[in-house]
Amino acid sequence: MDDIRSFCIIAHIDHGKSTLADRLIQHCGAVTDREFRDQILDSMDIERERGITIKSNTVTLEYTARDGRTYRLNLIDTPGHVDFSHEVRRSLMSCEGALLLVDAAQGVEAQTVANLYLALEYDLEMVPVINKIDLPAADVERVKEEIEEDLGLDADDAVLCSAKTGDGIEEVLEAIIQRLPPPAGDPEAPLQALIFDAQYDPYRGVVLLVRVMEGSLRRGQKILLMHTGKEYDVEEVGLLQLKRVKTDELAAGMVGYVIAGVKAVSEIAVGDTITDVEAPADAPLPGYKEAKSVVFSSIYPMSTEEYPELIKALEKLKLNDAALTYEKDSSAALGFGFRCGFLGLLHLEVVQERLRREYDLSLILSAPSVRYRITLTDGQELWVDNPSLYPDPGSIDGAEEPYIKASVMMPERYVGAVMELCRDRRGENTTFSYLAVGRVELTSEMPLAEVIFDFYDRLKSVTQGYGSFDYEMIDYRPTDLVKVDILVNAEVVDALSQLVHRDKARARALHYCERLADTIPRQQFKIAIQGAVGGDIIARKTINAYRKDVTAKCYGGDISRKRKLLEKQKKGKKRMKMVGAVEIPQSAFVAVLKTDRD
Repeated sequence: MDDIRSFCIIAHIDHGKSTLADRLIQHCGAVTDREFRDQILDSMDIERERGITIKSNTVTLEYTARDGRTYRLNLIDTPGHVDFSHEVRRSLMSCEGALLLVDAAQGVEAQTVANLYLALEYDLEMVPVINKIDLPAADVERVKEEIEEDLGLDADDAVLCSAKTGDGIEEVLEAIIQRLPPPAGDPEAPLQALIFDAQYDPYRGVVLLVRVMEGSLRRGQKILLMHTGKEYDVEEVGLLQLKRVKTDELAAGMVGYVIAGVKAVSEIAVGDTITDVEAPADAPLPGYKEAKSVVFSSIYPMSTEEYPELIKALEKLKLNDAALTYEKDSSAALGFGFRCGFLGLLHLEVVQERLRREYDLSLILSAPSVRYRITLTDGQELWVDNPSLYPDPGSIDGAEEPYIKASVMMPERYVGAVMELCRDRRGENTTFSYLAVGRVELTSEMPLAEVIFDFYDRLKSVTQGYGSFDYEMIDYRPTDLVKVDILVNAEVVDALSQLVHRDKARARALHYCERLADTIPRQQFKIAIQGAVGGDIIARKTINAYRKDVTAKCYGGDISRKRKLLEKQKKGKKRMKMVGAVEIPQSAFVAVLKTDRD
């Protein structure tokens, strides 16, 4: 076990985690130059295109150190975006140490600090690594100062490297060997293995990625999952070396995969503990937390015939994405669909994109919302994330919405613009702290509902890309909540209803009315598109009717002749409006929801 090192790479988004993982894999000779491609651990097209890591990935490397010994390195690459911090948490649970990566040009950012605290929670050994030293804008001395001031780590121990050019990779590997501890654990103790991830194989079923803490796992063993209480027979165990490599057993301290005939998506919980049926461990491994959904949206297929395919696609996606939750939902306008829970807006975008690409589905999403706590006059408490479940306003005693503590790091010159953005989003208790010369951290408490739309995009815009953002849930606070309904030709369109703060209701309703007026085709009669709170109309747009020129045959003469013809036409249009139904095209829903920028 002295020859094993288990570590992960943590950093803010876009600081070079995947590139560093690529260089470590190449340096250890785990892949030939012919087979190599950039971001080799990122298996999805969407990860490569956007340059982000969505799923944690693991690989076992063999490295011969300068002292002549060969070490086995278990590397886990983690996501950097705030939405996927649960993936980072599970990766940290299965490691003894972490490389904390900091960009030499951008310095310490919000997620760097958040991930450091996560790592300290699990008592991991940290090796600070300053990456991108080859950039013209690199300022290593300033970054070292930030590492000491913001993170409280010794900057003299920081390893300098450039993952792009390969400079300093040998020093990073030596630092892993010298400064990270080997795993503890007794191969003879009762089995305890952490499931930190799972992959779906169409031929073998669910492949569990595990870190063995105590005892050992071997083929033919009967195992028990401690949180779900289900039993399985182990069919195969092995190591992940970019491909699955079979071994006889996985002993304490090792990271590998287990195939145990798990077929159904719902049978496993990522973060669960595996133990032996005949000699079980006393308790599951501590630190397991379920990922909590904070953003909710309904997904409907464009065509009702695709509904069975959507069910299958969500079941398969749920396996690779433990944080996705869904339940059946229906809408009068859009038919049957699913109400889904997501970790944040990027998670929602990624799920939508994966459903479209991997399963060839055309989808419509309802406007994202958060979960509100509503107290009724009879003292009963309700949790509402779907506007269709909102109770009668007369029976509501009070409503509360989730608040977050937002942390924004930026250069000093953008303080005014970011403060204005936070104030616009109902931010309160805003405070500043100066981290280093010219860099400021702003913290503000604000409603999650104000952040889920386009806060991140706006922040990047007002700080010209230099601002970084992280948040944590804090509590629920009273709010003045109203339900905004959208009426088309006096009919409520349930799929477009939304729950918003009273101050934002008119702006949101007007935005929806304008979008619908642009996309609903004209009819033979006038169409009124209205936004309403209860019985009060707060916004309106009108689509004018097609109109035949009935006065074309009147050449001169008395005006009363023309007026008579126009009045006759007006009566016909009015009668038509009473019997005419407005078909809202699918493109109208897409236009409203895709461009939701208030």
